[in-house]
Parts: sequence; structure tokens; C-alpha cells
Amino acid sequence: MLYELLAWLNDQYAPPGFDAFDFITTRTAFAAATALIISLIIGRKIIQWLIKMQLKEVIREDIGLHTHLNKVNTPTMGGVIIILATVIPAMLWMNMFSIYTWMIVFVTLTLGVVGFVDDYIKVVRQNKSGLHGWVKVFGQVFVGIILGATLYFWPAFSEYNTLTTVPFLKEVNIDYAFFGDTAGWLIYIPVVVFIITGVSNAANLTDGLDGLLSGTSAIAGVILGIFAYVSGRTDFSNFLNIMYLPGAGELTIFAASLVGACLGFLWYNTYPASVFMGDTGSLALGGALGAMAIMIHKELLLPIICGVFVAETVSVIIQTSYFKYTKWKYGEGRRVYLMTPIHHHFEKLGWPESKIVIRFWIIAILLGIISLLTLKLR
Repeated sequence: MLYELLAWLNDQYAPPGFDAFDFITTRTAFAAATALIISLIIGRKIIQWLIKMQLKEVIREDIGLHTHLNKVNTPTMGGVIIILATVIPAMLWMNMFSIYTWMIVFVTLTLGVVGFVDDYIKVVRQNKSGLHGWVKVFGQVFVGIILGATLYFWPAFSEYNTLTTVPFLKEVNIDYAFFGDTAGWLIYIPVVVFIITGVSNAANLTDGLDGLLSGTSAIAGVILGIFAYVSGRTDFSNFLNIMYLPGAGELTIFAASLVGACLGFLWYNTYPASVFMGDTGSLALGGALGAMAIMIHKELLLPIICGVFVAETVSVIIQTSYFKYTKWKYGEGRRVYLMTPIHHHFEKLGWPESKIVIRFWIIAILLGIISLLTLKLR
């Protein structure tokens, strides 16, 4: 909205320097700074309100980690900070006439609402189970269907709507329309639903230590922002020999807002955390990252870009599957890890929480660098 106002002022009066706002790089910088300032300013106010309303984290007594019992009085639902600090700058600095703007904001807000309801049931109604599993999945599937249908049927995307880039292979794309264009949506939309559901749930599993999810999400946001920027420019996309996506550069501004919001939230969320994001933040962050990857046709890179999320999820799958198998075969369930998700395994080994988080951040940075290398190593 602010971008449109500045563009109008530039057209009408041509003030010195106002033409700089036509550049995505300028708006990206302002979006990141705006998000950081908003999260720092409103963060303290929201935390004070959460404490006043006694919206505190629900810690299960059977979790098996006594150190986490000390967090029982920490306010939760702080994901509201991240959502506001992401969406407000995005709406201010992104092009409001771009479909990319509306779809990424829709995904973030809708999954944020699903997470908020889940947190509300846990914290306010004191129901530790939270929102029923199928209701949460329904919300994720609904978001995936809307996003997938829009990207498939929107006329501007018709030339490349079912294409996705294959990492490390030059000029190789996968076309989801295996059986012809008329049936392409039957494959493409379920793929989008799977990615949105999978990444948002994976982010939810990752949110178990102070600063872990907010830090890794910021790193992933930087990487996806770079991909969005180069994909939205004809010169860079031609030089790098990647798919050119007109208008996708607007997602760079959203990515900058998300990164700024996460960094501002980290001010309050680093160990020992003054606030937790809850499902309100984790579902919104996961959904936003998944949606950005889909919209810039880099979803096959998500296992690398969000590698920490993947490791957390796979550890849970391995643990659960092995426990059920050994219980069926031997009559007693056995475990591969001391505890899952895998960050709890390292806690059980005696690693300090801050050390685990920082090392996971380092891994996320390395995976991000590998993701960027796919632009040239093909």
C-alpha cells in the first residue's frame, strides 16, 4: 500500500529519490528494517499482554526433560508477533496488484489462524491435546488447495504452472502434467497440498528449543528470497539459465519481512526465552516457507533449504515406526533415539540447549549455501 502511494507521488510530483522505490532491492531493505522494528516494538507489548492474560506454555509432565519444566511460566502464542511483523511490512512494501502478494499473505494468515486456535485450546481451555488432528490437517489441506488451484488456473502462470526445477541438473524440469494439460491439476494441486502440510508440520516439530525455529526459518527465508530475486529478473535468470518468473521478485520483499520478523522475535526468544511462538508462529512460518518455494518452482530444493526441518521429522518417523515394529515383533517397543524430535535426543545426551540451537543454525547455513550452489553446480 505504501509502495503504491510512493509510486503515485513519484508520478505526480517526481520528488528527488522517490524513483528508488521502483527497485525491489530498495523495498526489500525497507521491508526488512520495518519488520525488525515492528517485532522489537510490539514484541514487548504483546509479551506483557500475554503475561497479564496468563497465557503460559503448557508443558506435559511426561515429556521426560526436567529442564523444560522450568519453562512452564513462559508466555506462549508469541507467533502473533512474527505474523504481524511479517504481514504488515509485506503489505506496505509489496506490489498490491501482484497475485504473489495476496497468495503468500493468505497462506501465512490462514495457517496462523489455525495455529492460534490450536494454542487457544491448549492454553485458555487447558486442553493439552489442542486442536483435533484432523481439523488442523483440514486447515492445511484447504490452504494447499487454494494455493495450488490459484497457481494452476491463474492465466499469467499458464506457460509454466506445472513445471518445477530439478536441482543440480541443467535445463531439466519436471512437468507435473504427466497425462496431459487437461489433467495436470489432478497431480499438481495434491503436490502443493502435500508440501504445505508437510513443511508446516515439520516446522511445528522443529519448534522445541528456544530460538531453534525462528533462527532456522530466518536462514531459509534469506535463501528463498535470493532465489525469488534472481528468478524474477530476466538478466539474472538468463545468466544463471533458470526459469524466468515475471513478478516473482515481489516475494523477495516478503522473504525480507519474514527474516526481519524472525530476527526481532529472536530478541525475545533466544535462550532463556521470554516468549514462545506456539503453533501460531510455527504453522505460519512453515506454510510461508513452503508456499514461497512452490511459487518460485524450487520445491524440490526444500529438503535442502529446510534440511533441519526434514531431519526433525524423519527422526520422529523412524522412532515411531521402529517402536511399533519392535513392539509387534518382540512384545516390547524399542527406540533408535533417546527422544524425538532429534533435538531432544541431544538434550538427553547432556548437550546444553543453546549449543544445540547454535549448531543446528550452523547446519542450516551450510545447507543454505549448498542450495545456492545449485544455481551454478549443474
